Amino acid sequence: MMTIVDYGLGNVMAFANVYKRLNVSVTIATSAFDLKNASKIILPGVGAFDQAIERIDQSGMREALNTKVLCDRVPVLGVCVGMQVMAHSSEEGHKSGLGWIEGQVKKFGPSTLPHRTRLPHMGWNDVQPTTKNRLFEGLERDARFYFLHSYYFHCIRSEDILAVSDYGGTFCCAVGSENIYGIQFHPEKSHHFGTQLLKNFLDL
Repeated sequence: MMTIVDYGLGNVMAFANVYKRLNVSVTIATSAFDLKNASKIILPGVGAFDQAIERIDQSGMREALNTKVLCDRVPVLGVCVGMQVMAHSSEEGHKSGLGWIEGQVKKFGPSTLPHRTRLPHMGWNDVQPTTKNRLFEGLERDARFYFLHSYYFHCIRSEDILAVSDYGGTFCCAVGSENIYGIQFHPEKSHHFGTQLLKNFLDL
């Protein structure tokens, strides 16, 4: 069952509506019990890193998510802050992340931006896969997605980088390791490109 995690951050219904148009039933998980039959998991998120971790902890779903993802190897897709909390830590806060992908979330800085005032990175941008991966099938060329963020995922292992984009310099915008996937952009706001990616995730 395609399951979308609702911990109080993220436009859950936007994802549900995309899958509704694809004639796919979804479950909205607000508790550990709701994750019981999950065969695919989407972890959305908007806002700050620490706030997201706090909400996940308060929801009572953290342990169940760890079990599903790390033990049962259920495919998971983190989106925006839902991707960032997969890291060990973030320059935005002080709390520990889920630690599913080796890396740290860093803020765009003077060394990467031509103008410091150009934050957040907002709007449409090209996304270039760095390796062949089923998540980006059919999106290998000319794919554009909608971004809204001031922080990016810095991978410890280069092999965990699935795609890059450019904002005053190249940055990682998609990560992946085994059954774990994360994207910085918003597929639910990215028209047919986003629909294709969410369909690809369904078909993994």
